[in-house]
Amino acid sequence: MNPLIDLFLAEGCGRCPLGGTPACKVHGWTAELAAVRVILLGAGLTEELKWSAPCYTDQGRNIALLSALRDCVVLSFPNGSLLPDPTGRLELAGPNSRVGRVLRLRSLPEIDGLRQDILAWVGAAVEAARAGLKPPPSTSADLELPAEIVERLDEDPVLAAAFFALTLGRQRSYAIHVGGAVQSATRRSRFEKCIPKVMEGKGFHDR
Repeated sequence: MNPLIDLFLAEGCGRCPLGGTPACKVHGWTAELAAVRVILLGAGLTEELKWSAPCYTDQGRNIALLSALRDCVVLSFPNGSLLPDPTGRLELAGPNSRVGRVLRLRSLPEIDGLRQDILAWVGAAVEAARAGLKPPPSTSADLELPAEIVERLDEDPVLAAAFFALTLGRQRSYAIHVGGAVQSATRRSRFEKCIPKVMEGKGFHDR
């Protein structure tokens, strides 16, 4: 077990102003996060801290990420569109998500009941990664996001999960704010400044 993940569970991710405080979302789901962690480690994945959240890798390739939102624990598969899902439990992170899939978990009994499914998804993700498989590119989207937002979300699956968990209106508010800048560097800077609010589940105009 990675001691940095122990610290994450004890103190929170520190990605928003609530990090390190009792109000941090991680503290509401410590037992559930720990239970999923045990399953992922039992699958033989390597545990790392990336983007201030637990990331589980195989031979250096990202397989799954673990995070907490206000109402659930989220297990994210960055290339989840490649995974078989006959029961339909894996969800798009949001209406504009392209390749990532998330599993939302809300109780220890639910996690225990899905243990074998989680192991199967992890196994399929590892096989796909080792085979060099990549999801096909997206051809359409309901909301056109500035390239700078798309690039940043592609870099950070945890941030992507939080962004696509926002309502479409909140996502649009960031698209308008960031897209209003003329220079690409300014657009990138604008979105970076918005990330703490995204991680809090807020739109650009929310206080």
